[in-house]
Amino acid sequence: MASKHFTMSTVAKAVLAIIAGVLCIFWFDMARWIIGIFLIVWGILALVDR
Repeated sequence: MASKHFTMSTVAKAVLAIIAGVLCIFWFDMARWIIGIFLIVWGILALVDR
């Protein structure tokens, strides 16, 4: 059976995390700020490779 791998670059992961963070802030009511800010900060840190 062939193994299937899906890899993303760090820039793609960072942009995805930032977009997900912004969506969490504007979409969910419960814990939206915690999740949103975490994802945005994680994305920014991934962009600067820390």
